[in-house]
Amino acid sequence: MRSLFYINCELKRSNDKFNYSLPSSTLFSYYMSMINLLALLDDIAATLDEVAIMSKTAIHKTSALMSDDLAVNAGVVHGVKPNRELPIVKAIFWGSLLNKVYSIVGVLFLMTVYPPLINWIMLLGGLYLSYEGVHKIVEKIFHKKSKKSILNISEKDKIKGAVRTDLILSIEIIVIAKSTLQGNLLTQTLVLTTVGLAASILIYGLVAIIVKVDDFGLQLVNKGYKKTGMSFVNSMPFIMKGLGIVGTLAMLLVGGGIIVHIFHLPLYLNEHIQNLIIGFLAGFVVLGLVSLKKIFPIKKY
Repeated sequence: MRSLFYINCELKRSNDKFNYSLPSSTLFSYYMSMINLLALLDDIAATLDEVAIMSKTAIHKTSALMSDDLAVNAGVVHGVKPNRELPIVKAIFWGSLLNKVYSIVGVLFLMTVYPPLINWIMLLGGLYLSYEGVHKIVEKIFHKKSKKSILNISEKDKIKGAVRTDLILSIEIIVIAKSTLQGNLLTQTLVLTTVGLAASILIYGLVAIIVKVDDFGLQLVNKGYKKTGMSFVNSMPFIMKGLGIVGTLAMLLVGGGIIVHIFHLPLYLNEHIQNLIIGFLAGFVVLGLVSLKKIFPIKKY
């Protein structure tokens, strides 16, 4: 009877016989290697399962902010030549991915070193979004620009502005996602990376689809579906104008929401209405300070 840790293998080929013996120590090491490999695979599977569950929760928590991000960035390509729409969206998308990397690294680092600094960074971001929202309203009402001046804004400036706004929204998305997480650093990093990738792909994938609605309509017209195709083409100006309005309101809502969260302000009205009012007031104050700086420039000695 063969021993558990000793095997004699006889291989026959032609008239030759080969004896091959496997020592018990070698077989035992093979067994242990297989056990370790199975344990490693089990740990990986458990980690991925945990990442999937926490990613789902984090994405659900940040879905409202992602929709605001979509509304804010969808109007960036307004007034751009059709052949430059997708390249601009692509450039902003790559900038958004870099923003997610900066946000993940920065949030994890600050949460470890000095967590209160996160609140001050978010407050500055909230004030900036509120300022941008009020600035758009003031420009629209009191300082109406001609279409020519709007079209003269370079692609580089459009992309820079969109990426800068995306950075602020990215930080808040990562901070909110981080607040839902538990576990070790590796698991949290994987979850935040998943959330960041999902946010950028979903937001700018939808932006790319939206800006090409009119092109889709023209294709339908060329294929003989004139009525349906023209409905898509004619609806595009209203869609872009609507997204511009929603994007401005989203800036005020997000900015006001950050301020309410930082200072733990009590709710006296509906949450969204109160955030909108606070965002408008904060943006108006910042706009006033910026205007004063322009009127009374600080002299450098």
